[in-house]
Amino acid sequence: MIVNFVKSLIMDFWATVAEMSPYLLFGFFVAGALSVLVSQAFVEKHLGGRGVLPLLKASIFGVPLPLCSCGVIPVSMSLHKHGASKGSTIAFLLSTPQTGVDSIFVTYSLLGPVFAVFRPIAALITGIAGGTFVDIFEKTKNPEEHQREKCTDECCNGDKKNGKIIRGLKYGFITLPRDIGKPMLIGLFIAGVISAIRPDDLFAEKLLGTGFFAMVVMMLLGIPIYVCATASVPVAAALIMKGLTPGAALVFLMTGPATNAASFTTIWKVLGRRTAIIYLLTTMVCALAAGLLLDAILPDLGPSLRSHLHQMDTSLLGHISAIVLFAVIGYALFGRAKHGPSGDNHSTR
Repeated sequence: MIVNFVKSLIMDFWATVAEMSPYLLFGFFVAGALSVLVSQAFVEKHLGGRGVLPLLKASIFGVPLPLCSCGVIPVSMSLHKHGASKGSTIAFLLSTPQTGVDSIFVTYSLLGPVFAVFRPIAALITGIAGGTFVDIFEKTKNPEEHQREKCTDECCNGDKKNGKIIRGLKYGFITLPRDIGKPMLIGLFIAGVISAIRPDDLFAEKLLGTGFFAMVVMMLLGIPIYVCATASVPVAAALIMKGLTPGAALVFLMTGPATNAASFTTIWKVLGRRTAIIYLLTTMVCALAAGLLLDAILPDLGPSLRSHLHQMDTSLLGHISAIVLFAVIGYALFGRAKHGPSGDNHSTR
């Protein structure tokens, strides 16, 4: 019994890695390119100030943007310090961690095009909604309270010693894998454990059911913990394979990356109690609404995804990509002493 479980765990773990690794490696490449093409100084220039346009830009920029070493929480606080309104700051903080170019490609590989499109749209709407509510209910008494300052953070200045190509490759294949490597491996292991469990209708018929209650449970599970946007995908795929509805899985994909104790306490301290509460309530309401909408408009998505996940046939490219992915993550994590500590404090998405 134990031998069969371990065998199934290893096979499911490798199958998931092989399925997602080609897309994840390409996502690393695109993230590296964006990291040198879109600087934090550029983001601050367009997201600073008040009004609808900065808020909209904050949400749009946050969806695909791979953050530099400063990370989502420090960058969002820096935006606020440099002149962004509380609404724009929250919009950026809500939309950014939910998804990114790497997680979009991984979502497509495991959960298909519907999730790959629906998830970024949900993140965008969440950011816009949260920013709007903050601007409505949290008016800044003094518009000149936050004076624009010159950005002196490391990620604003960039690595002047190397060209853009080297810096992009370093970010895409060293910094980003180092940031998401450990949580992604943990997520893959959890997904393997869930996949190895029998029966396949465990969550649908025996534990959570298929309705609103399952979404609430996934929301309560996702809010306090931090699950990066990429690492959460294989876990969601495994849950769907065991009977969880796509809507409930989407709730987990939104709340896990978007909220955690660190971000909530930072917002509470820097932006105030009311803003922190609006941030949390917006995430909860938007996640539940998105989950209900997905299950309502696509009731047959769950069976089709389960069929796809059960029939995954690993290609030669997938096996090779998986080996390359482990090599990249291994070098990023354990070769750190060789290329030296970077001082990065990147918060993964």
